[in-house]
Amino acid sequence: MYKLLFPTLLLFATSCGTAGHALKLNNDEVKTLIAEHNRVRADVGVGPVSWSATIADYSLAWAGHLAQKGCSMKHRPRRGKWKQQYGENIFMGTAGYYGVAHAVKSWESEKKDYTYGPINEKTWYPTGHYTQVIWKNTKTMGCGKSLCNGNMIVVCNYDPPGNYMGQKPY
Repeated sequence: MYKLLFPTLLLFATSCGTAGHALKLNNDEVKTLIAEHNRVRADVGVGPVSWSATIADYSLAWAGHLAQKGCSMKHRPRRGKWKQQYGENIFMGTAGYYGVAHAVKSWESEKKDYTYGPINEKTWYPTGHYTQVIWKNTKTMGCGKSLCNGNMIVVCNYDPPGNYMGQKPY
């Protein structure tokens, strides 16, 4: 049995003081997110992912929840109402300066710290966003975003999830 871990490293994290709101992604943002994910995946010879409206709605709900909770940067919990069902990456950056492509590029930036091999306690924290993006078994994804106190939060979820202890991403 493999233990599933979700990275808690949050890139470009800043503190927000006021509640915000969720925003549905426009068609250009969806195309950008799919293209950026598939570019990173192609770099390691992994097949493309496709968009899931169901997963996008799921991501949007969590992005909105984070904004309503003062822009807290937390992954979904393992239990309860907001229980995690998919793999998850989260990004926060200044709205208007950062766009959705920056989210994927920030996750990709962990590639420099990744040495091909099975995920373990030592490697998942500094590279877990990147390995989730390139996880070979992931076939569908969806993302949502929210705005809060001048910042944009992007949440992407992945099915099937990645980052299983003892397994290689591809």
